Amino acid sequence: MNHPHHPIESVLPHTAPMILIDSLESYDEISGRCLVTITPQSNFYDPELKRVPSHVGIEYMAQTIAAYANANQVDSGAKVEVGFLVSSRKYKMHCTGFSLNSTLTIEVEKLYSEESGLSAFECKIKEGDALLVDAKINVFQPENPSQFLAEQI
Repeated sequence: MNHPHHPIESVLPHTAPMILIDSLESYDEISGRCLVTITPQSNFYDPELKRVPSHVGIEYMAQTIAAYANANQVDSGAKVEVGFLVSSRKYKMHCTGFSLNSTLTIEVEKLYSEESGLSAFECKIKEGDALLVDAKINVFQPENPSQFLAEQI
């Protein structure tokens, strides 16, 4: 994996406050790794339980896939594009939430990619060596996202 110099805002088609991850740490042609540290300012943070619910991990995974894909796009001279989370399979939560002050590593690895723009990823969220959540995520990135969205209305 190489070590990019892409600020997370430059490789996600989101704007604050919906950027949920902190940084793109590394990526290559088939995988990426992002980090997020849970703070009281984290979206979806529950101050009573002092954690972010573990089901929010699916969005951490989706944003990591987007950051990985868009970093590769930018490196090849293309622009950041919108992708769509199609489905998840076997979303397994090995914890009830992501604890205050924990730093999570989100790892995504492409399993396959079709000409149609559909791709599947193996995704994991870890704290240190502990596996907190894992899933297979299917995403769709059409050639022309604006046209695709206009056709859906």
